[in-house]
Amino acid sequence: DVPRITSPGIGDAMRSTGRALRDPLHLVRRWWKALRARPLSAGECAAVRTLLTREESDLFFRFATHDQRHALEVLDRLDANDRSVPVAVRRAALLHDIGKIDDDLSVALRVVASVVGSRGTRFAHYHAHETRGAEMLRAVGSDPLTVSLVAGTRPDGADVVADVDGDVERWAAALRDADRV
Repeated sequence: DVPRITSPGIGDAMRSTGRALRDPLHLVRRWWKALRARPLSAGECAAVRTLLTREESDLFFRFATHDQRHALEVLDRLDANDRSVPVAVRRAALLHDIGKIDDDLSVALRVVASVVGSRGTRFAHYHAHETRGAEMLRAVGSDPLTVSLVAGTRPDGADVVADVDGDVERWAAALRDADRV
């Protein structure tokens, strides 16, 4: 199991709903970016394949185009903020939403899920993507730090992974910052 702790002062699992209501422009930006997402170039695909393991790449390329583009943007922001990012953390940047590959929600329904929270089976499934993603990565033998960050990192900061290597909380915070749209 991935060790986890809950940060003091962090709200319940509905925090993402709170952000959606506090920052409706976030939802508009997310939708607009998804609709305008262009496929990764051959060079970008090669860079992804170079960074990820073969098994992780197989998962990554199951992402919808807009999810691939978002993951690459998160990695770019992470790298721009800190040039000393370990490979396992860079992989987590690309794979932080990998649990979404098996949801069946359109971009519009993802926005609705962000507003209404985990109501209903499909929305609950969507909101559990961190857990599913960590399980997928563990199954393909990903680095424990990558798995831990994917399991514990949420854009709203609801959970933070336990510090298993002395710097995990730093990297979890950096990943959350890079994931802000």
